[in-house]
Amino acid sequence: MGYKCRIAGVLLLLLASIAALVAVAVIQDTWGFKEYSYEYGIVIDSGSSRSSVYLYKWPGEKENETGVVTEEMNCRVAGDGISEMKVDNEKDAKSWTGFKVCIKNITEAIPAEKHKTTTLFLGATAGMRLLQEKDEQRSNEIMRDLREYLVSLPFVFQNASIISGQEEGLYGWITVNYLMGNLLEKNAWNKYARPQGEKTVGSMDLGGASTQIAFAVQSNLSGPDYLPVKLYGYPYNVYTHSFLCYGKNEAGKMVLDKVVKESSDLSYIPNPCYPKGYNVTLSASYIYETQCTKKSNNYNSDQQLFFVGTGNSDKCLSIVKSLFDFKTCSSPQCSFNGVEQPPVTGEFMAYAGFYYTNKAIGLEDGSDIGQFNASCAKFCEEQWTVMKAEKYWISERYLRTYCFSSHYVFTLLVDGYKFDKETWKNINFQKEVKNTQIGWSLGYMLSLSNMIPSEVKEIPPMTDPVFAGLIFLFSALTIITVVLVFIFLIRTCY
Repeated sequence: MGYKCRIAGVLLLLLASIAALVAVAVIQDTWGFKEYSYEYGIVIDSGSSRSSVYLYKWPGEKENETGVVTEEMNCRVAGDGISEMKVDNEKDAKSWTGFKVCIKNITEAIPAEKHKTTTLFLGATAGMRLLQEKDEQRSNEIMRDLREYLVSLPFVFQNASIISGQEEGLYGWITVNYLMGNLLEKNAWNKYARPQGEKTVGSMDLGGASTQIAFAVQSNLSGPDYLPVKLYGYPYNVYTHSFLCYGKNEAGKMVLDKVVKESSDLSYIPNPCYPKGYNVTLSASYIYETQCTKKSNNYNSDQQLFFVGTGNSDKCLSIVKSLFDFKTCSSPQCSFNGVEQPPVTGEFMAYAGFYYTNKAIGLEDGSDIGQFNASCAKFCEEQWTVMKAEKYWISERYLRTYCFSSHYVFTLLVDGYKFDKETWKNINFQKEVKNTQIGWSLGYMLSLSNMIPSEVKEIPPMTDPVFAGLIFLFSALTIITVVLVFIFLIRTCY
């Protein structure tokens, strides 16, 4: 009986040792977790009037295929936009210095060990789209020089290209909805999930050379201005259209062109969109060296044009309206110039030039359509000396344009995009959301993060010494019990 008990005990120990040995091996193999390092990406936004460098960061463990991206920092490049390069060597030197200063600041913000995996992109927008139409050779030379510089940096240079207006509009829409938490939010378990209700917000961007509108529509709508996009595992159908030459700066030049054509004396040109008491001399090249205005047969780039502000709000509005074609339309509904657009629905975020114009005429976010219209007229009728005193923080070169741009924004939104008394209430004029500037670059980075691989480090549940020690322990126990079983069997049989 004693032998049987000892044999049973030894067999039990043998089975337990084998089970423990197997368990340790399985745990080490299957219970490990993956530690994702942070990934970094740099996007250079080269607009018509300036360039900005943005640094983004996201955890390698992506949520449903798209990285959860945050803006680490941004740097505004000193100098003009890149579309002004290859004209004035002194200005070029200032721009290149500005680029190098920003890149230095961005480089210092990225861990040194991450430089070799940080991706770098440059996107040029409407200013370069216009230059490409006007002077393709100079456009190509500018992009070539930028690529050569960016390739020399200690990052993974991916691409420097001129993005389309549609892409600019789509990426702006992604940025707005990402920042507002409409695409992804943390739930009660501190996990990222899609918000309930699938609500998104439309976006409207007013740049220097183009303006974009984008908003989500029903999935069954299709056409050249409808783009499908997948974010965080969910599909969206986004209507987006970009109007080249209808940015604030280029539209302002079109207004000046019409003012010039109405005047018989180029040494004294009444301008109803400039405030009373403001006079300025501009060269003809300022207005006509662009694809958005048409030169006359006797055009002289050095011709000096003297503008005298008359501050006539009604006349200014009339000139602004003449920039648009609201009659031509072969679709159920159009915005302007024959471009199809479905009815605007839901909330909209209006940023960039929309925000600055709204602020310049003294309005806060939440004003109604009547208040905006009345503020346009009031602003345009002000004397220049009063305007300067009240808006002292705005430089003169911009302040003189806000009578025109206030009427322009109102006409674009009401007559163009068809916002009415009720839907106007859904427009929010904002510069940033959650301390992050609104623009296309963040949306661009979010989309590209689908394609950027992550560095993954496998973390086992036990360190190598612990794993080896447990394997040795249970292996030794297994061997000892096998020997004991063998001894008991020999004694029992003999």
